[in-house]
Amino acid sequence: MKYVLFYEPKAGAAAKARELFAAHCQKWGEFQAAGTLLMVGPFTDGSGAMGVFTTREAAEEFAKTDPFVLNGVVTDWSVREWNEAIYRP
Repeated sequence: MKYVLFYEPKAGAAAKARELFAAHCQKWGEFQAAGTLLMVGPFTDGSGAMGVFTTREAAEEFAKTDPFVLNGVVTDWSVREWNEAIYRP
């Protein structure tokens, strides 16, 4: 079981996102180093982003402490359980 965090971006927040991008990436690094963030990235159509986490708690903690969320770049977020169909140890 994996947990997918979905982000909904605020319209017109691109400048703020660029300003906070380094801090946002630093947050990724913390969770990646802890082994709880497996992958992360934006959708190419600009409709948001997603991250795949090993636990729901990690996904929620990331969202609650991410500079994008704390500073209004992200207007809404949600976490959904995902059953990974292909497992590669």
